Amino acid sequence: MIETPGIVTTTPQHTAMIHVIVPRDEIQNVMGPTIGKVFQTIAAQGIAPAGPWFTHHLRRPSDTFDFEASVPVTTPIKPAGRVQPGQWPAMKVARTVYHGGYEGLGKAWGEFMDWIEKEGLKTADDLWECYLVGPESGPDSASYRTQLSRQLI
Repeated sequence: MIETPGIVTTTPQHTAMIHVIVPRDEIQNVMGPTIGKVFQTIAAQGIAPAGPWFTHHLRRPSDTFDFEASVPVTTPIKPAGRVQPGQWPAMKVARTVYHGGYEGLGKAWGEFMDWIEKEGLKTADDLWECYLVGPESGPDSASYRTQLSRQLI
């Protein structure tokens, strides 16, 4: 389900993002249009994505999701409506890659958090999901790849 986790240090990355707070049962209806708006906005500013899109969850999801839907960019964007400039900061993270459909992400996070706990690592409250391979690659969700990261403190 997940690859063997490891520890890496990220480098700062400019982003374009929309902050979203949504009930858990609305996430599937909100995610596509939200990230679509981010891609539309950066394209209108003549900026190309600098990698796969991701979400930065400001806290662990519960009955609501509180997150930033983000696209990495090489230069800061100009604010445009709900789309704002942001940054994935340099930080030390525990990281793994989950193989499978989005419906399995909860279980993958549980497996990853078990590894973090067994390693005696302490994490910040937020978490990061980077969608390396998704539905745009084809209908077989077994080919999806989602990178999971937790900042270490």
